Amino acid sequence: MATKKTKPTNRIEDSDITGLKYLDRVLPLFKRLRSNGTERDKAGNRELFYDQYCALQLLYLFNPIVTSLRGLQQASELKKVQRKLGCPRSSLGSLSEAVRVFDPELLKEIVGELIEKLPAQPPQDRRLQDLAQTLTAVDGTLLKKLPQITQACFTTRQDKGWQLHTHFEILRGIPVRMDLTDATGKKETNEKSMLTKVLDKDRCYILDRAYEKYALFNAIVNAGSSYVCRIRGDHIFVEQESRALTKEAESAGVLQDQLGHLGSPKSIRIEHPDHPVRRITVRVTPHPKRGGRRREGATQDLVVATNLLDVPADIVALIYQHRWQIELFFRFLKHVLGCRHLLSQNPQGIQIQTYCAMIACLLISLITGRKPTLRTYEMLCFYFSGLADEDDLINHLNRLQTHETR
Repeated sequence: MATKKTKPTNRIEDSDITGLKYLDRVLPLFKRLRSNGTERDKAGNRELFYDQYCALQLLYLFNPIVTSLRGLQQASELKKVQRKLGCPRSSLGSLSEAVRVFDPELLKEIVGELIEKLPAQPPQDRRLQDLAQTLTAVDGTLLKKLPQITQACFTTRQDKGWQLHTHFEILRGIPVRMDLTDATGKKETNEKSMLTKVLDKDRCYILDRAYEKYALFNAIVNAGSSYVCRIRGDHIFVEQESRALTKEAESAGVLQDQLGHLGSPKSIRIEHPDHPVRRITVRVTPHPKRGGRRREGATQDLVVATNLLDVPADIVALIYQHRWQIELFFRFLKHVLGCRHLLSQNPQGIQIQTYCAMIACLLISLITGRKPTLRTYEMLCFYFSGLADEDDLINHLNRLQTHETR
């Protein structure tokens, strides 16, 4: 009787794993996590501890060759990984069970400490250097669930996955806050409600149309911050002043700069902005890859609302233009760091992976010593994929430094 041939599996080898030395900056911070999850382990049988699990998470994020929980389990068998991360060989059961006993909230403190270590950097565009408030883009992205075949039979359209609400500092190029909610669109967990709960002082929030709500505008102003938010062009606007456009504003594509009040004064059912609002209309040329097919040279008029009354209109247009950086960050998060695939469907496990992704982004900023550009993201992806060596990465960073000093 002929024996059935089994398909060989691609095992992960020591030579496949890169970037371990860059974890030296964060491994000491992970040590404080060691005791979490051991409260019920009176017999001392636990083999995988929280600090080791987080180190393995970073290994997954930094190495595209590790694509699943099973791949992470294989990597934990490598002597190189065990020696560097101080973790034992871990079974699939240990990795799956870990997310149910470890507390993701403990990682917030580590994220905060890494943010404090990042040096302040001058803005690449000097026109933004005089702004008193911290430019912070806020947006959400969907982390889709990957259900098993048996679970997919019972998955409804309402079960879309998880929404990652992100606060991204523009000038430093780093995420400073991430909150995870279900993506069912419930009022208490939608974009506007989540931002209202966590407003900070002295920030300029850059928002797209998903955050267009008068009550949110009032909450931002009452918190001591400001906003630049794209709104629909068909809003009722009571104009009090039409400001003359400077040459700089015209060059930036500004068509109108109006001061007044949003909403109809006769409406009593809707909360209106309780402060003067500027409505600035800007003509832009969208990127051909955004928003479907467009004719070559086609333009689009954007309407932006803001409570920045003394900032030149061209600077307001520039501020909103920088909102696109958070979209680039989402692309990096999913395509480079591997957050397109969730290692766990458990909410705690997804939170741990999210915070570890934040830590990975902050580590990259600490490694490079500057705000990462899209080209730097690509070079790091090549490095962690084994397509570029450390010399290629260093040469890239040196070229950036030379370009900045010119």
